[in-house]
Amino acid sequence: MTITERSAGGGRKIMRLMTYNVHGGVGGDGRRALGRIVRTIVEWDPDVVALQELDRERPRSARVHQARVIAEELTMSFHFHPAVRLAEEEYGDAILSKYPMRLRQAGRLPWVEGLFFSESRGALWVEVLIEGTPWQVMNTHFGLGRAERLAQARALLGPEWVGATPGAAPLIVCGDLNSQPGGRVYRLFSSVLRDAQSGRCGKTFPARFPLLSIDHIFVGTGVGIQEAHPLRTALSRVASDHLPLCAELSLE
Repeated sequence: MTITERSAGGGRKIMRLMTYNVHGGVGGDGRRALGRIVRTIVEWDPDVVALQELDRERPRSARVHQARVIAEELTMSFHFHPAVRLAEEEYGDAILSKYPMRLRQAGRLPWVEGLFFSESRGALWVEVLIEGTPWQVMNTHFGLGRAERLAQARALLGPEWVGATPGAAPLIVCGDLNSQPGGRVYRLFSSVLRDAQSGRCGKTFPARFPLLSIDHIFVGTGVGIQEAHPLRTALSRVASDHLPLCAELSLE
């Protein structure tokens, strides 16, 4: 089903979005299987997919370019940004789309080297052209430290990222923020953008028995929210350590 076949009340067109931390394809059973990730995405049939924790040229994942493999299986175009580079190995985030897409920006966010479990973090911004409307979509994966996450949130919401988007274009910012509703990062985002779940706190981690709401979708003005929720199926509970977070969005 395409966007032209889905419409909300008043003839508004709906766009399906998914944000999904795929854990390098490693599921709750410890098995790496990208096919399960692909099938989980197909269960929701999104127009745009924001993925985190993807490998490229890493021995642990048979040197597969995971974003490319997933995109080819779904017949979608993609952009990949490596937040971490170790020689030829890369690890990062991607955005996939059924519709024409161009890269607007990709880069690192602030991070603190030397912290326990610390790794560099990044963001990816693309423009997806849907029926003549240029949707601005940003995907990110924040760090584990509180101060680090706050610095990353300020940078992403600042003049080089969200502040640089065209004012009239619909905006989506999503990803694994490693921050729960009520936290400083969440409150900062909510002061600028609107939570697609309206504070309902759909839990996405860990996938098998979700306890935490750390994956989020935020939207700018002019974007209507038809529904937003984690995808809870037998497959999604085992495919990764996160559940996907899904939303149906429209132009107001």
